[in-house]
Parts: sequence; C-alpha cells; structure tokens
Amino acid sequence: MVAREMFVAGECFVRLRPRRTEDGLLVPLQLQLLQSEMLPFEKTETAANGNRIRCGIEFDAIGRRVAYHFRRSHPGDSTDRRVAVPETVRVPAADVLHVYRPLDAGQIRGLPHVAPAMVRLFLLDQYDDAELDRKKTAAMFAGFITKTAPEEPMIGTEEADPDGAAIASLEPGTLQVLLPGEDVKFSSPADVGSSYEAFQYRTLLGVSASLGLPYHLVTGDVRQANYSSLRAELVEFRRRVQQLQHGVIAHQLCRPVWARWLETARLAGRLDLPDPAVAQMVQWIPPRWDWVDPLKDIQAQVLAMEAGITSRRKVVEATGYDVEEVDRENATDTARAEGLGLRYRTSPGETQGARATPATRPDPGDGSADDSGDDIDAAATDRATNQE
Repeated sequence: MVAREMFVAGECFVRLRPRRTEDGLLVPLQLQLLQSEMLPFEKTETAANGNRIRCGIEFDAIGRRVAYHFRRSHPGDSTDRRVAVPETVRVPAADVLHVYRPLDAGQIRGLPHVAPAMVRLFLLDQYDDAELDRKKTAAMFAGFITKTAPEEPMIGTEEADPDGAAIASLEPGTLQVLLPGEDVKFSSPADVGSSYEAFQYRTLLGVSASLGLPYHLVTGDVRQANYSSLRAELVEFRRRVQQLQHGVIAHQLCRPVWARWLETARLAGRLDLPDPAVAQMVQWIPPRWDWVDPLKDIQAQVLAMEAGITSRRKVVEATGYDVEEVDRENATDTARAEGLGLRYRTSPGETQGARATPATRPDPGDGSADDSGDDIDAAATDRATNQE
C-alpha cells in the first residue's frame, strides 16, 4: 500500500503510533498511513518558535526536519463537515516516515511517477474520445434520400405528406415506401485507416518510456515482441525496481520500522536482547522475479556457482528465500526420506551424475589387481541379476 501510494501520489507518510499496554497488542506499536494530501503544500510560514515551515514540513535553523504539520482530516472527505478548512496538528519528525523518491538535491516533497506521462495520456484520451464521437455520429446516418425536385422545406419546418406516403418507424427489416423521383443512398463514412493504430502505438511507446515501464507491461501487447526483446526490457525494468526496493522502500520504510519495533518490544518486555545493535543488522530480501525461460536461467546460475562467480547464498536470495531456511528444509526432507526408505533421483546437497574417484592408484603386483577383478566380476553378476 505504501509503494502504491508512492507511485500514484509521489509520496506516502507513515506515522509510528505507540499504544497502551491495555490495548491488547503483543508489541504496543501501530503504523498509520497518511496520504500526500494530509500534508498541505500551501503551508509555508514561520513557526512561533522561529523555525521555518515549508510545504507543511518544519525545519530548524540548520535545516533538519523537526516536525510535520498534518491536517486532522482529509480535504476531500465530504462526509466530515466539522470545519471548512481542516486545521493542522504538529507531529514530531521522529514519529513520521516520509517515503518518496528524491530526484533533485534539496527536494522535500515527492513527485508522482506518472507525472511525466500525464500530458501524453491526456492527449491520447482526447483522441480516443474524438474518434468515438466521429464513429457514433457516422453510425447515426443509415442513408440519405435524394430528390429530383428543387423544392425543399425551409429549415425548422416540417414537410407535409400530401400524397399519403407511409412513413415507417426505424426498426430491423423496415421497408420504406418512396415517392416518385426519390432515391436512397446509403451512408458510407470513411474509415480511420491505418493511422489510428500507428498513432496509438507511438503514443503508448512515449508513455511507457516516460513511466520507465516496458511497453508490453503497460499495454499487454506482445505481438511485436520476441524472447530477446522481452528479456532486454525486463532486465532494465527490474534494475530500476531493485533501485526502488533497496534505495527507497528498504531504506526509508523497512529499516526504521524494524528499529522502532525492536525498541518497543524490548521496552515492553517482549524481547530480551543482550545487544540491540546486533539485532538491527538484518538483510532485506525482496520478492523473487519469474523469468521468461526459467530453465536457461537456472542453468546459468548453476554454471556461475561452479565457476565461483557467485555464491549459493546469493542465488537462493535472488529467488526470494533465506538460504538458511532452505538448508534446514532440505535437511529435514532428507532425514524423513531416509527414515522412510525413499530414494529420489537427486537428493539435496548432491550433484547428479557425480562419481567417486580413488585417492591413489594401485601399484601393479601388490595384489590389489586381483581384488579389483573380483569386484568387477561381482558387479557384472549384479547387473546380470538385475536384467533377469
């Protein structure tokens, strides 16, 4: 929800709210999400204590954030009619997390990710509406009646029917009786042609580039894509997403929440931490990515591990799992399979097709050749028995 608000509005505020013991929470801490509209942009003034308030954020003399001035209610909430202009409340900056992606040095408020594409999307919407209106207008005219006589009624007057020709209402299968000298020409409006698809494609390409998203993810159109182009787009897209995951979400949201949760749990007596600083040293593993061809990717990862280019820990973490948890599950599965007498093609921790090699070669004449011959005969006998 925080990530969605950041993409749509450009920023999201998370207020860390401690709770009482009688509230029944295991750890007396809750998170309150506040929309961007809750912090007024127009609030730029000097506070009573001399601090400077810019766009609803209070700064001290050296430029540190000391407080946020939030509205008590959402300005777009029509159900709350207590005051015409909601008043603001001062919240210390230590209890507020401001999650946004800074683009410029000194930027204090977030910018919506869809902002660079708003103009193109507006023009595309207008173009679609104009095409729809044109087609609706053309579809209303089924045909036109032409006359040889020059007399025509004036605009705004109704034409009489002195000859008593029957005027039928429009319905499926209607046959209209015409007067002498009249002819019917059916409407044949000009089609859009190939310009509509080309305009849509180029406009959506610009929108996708402005959003930093692959074209096929924005439109769902993969007609002109192949495996190489899809993979190239996904690699660049995932690189950008990983920057947001580790540089924005994990840094601005996950780490402060984890630190506050540890502190609150320790003060509430829920955790006994001999060294709280060590408990804060955690690693954030984002959700895994699914590739277009997982077989080739797994083979590439196995080759990278065998060549020593990467470690098994990094490969497992790339799938969204903890390597220690995976190892414990493999050990548990192996012990259970051995206890039940089960044997699979490849067991965890073993390499398929591996062969044991002797450490030293036997010297000729030391008598070991006869033993090896017996072993060969025994192996041949076993194979013959299995074939039978």
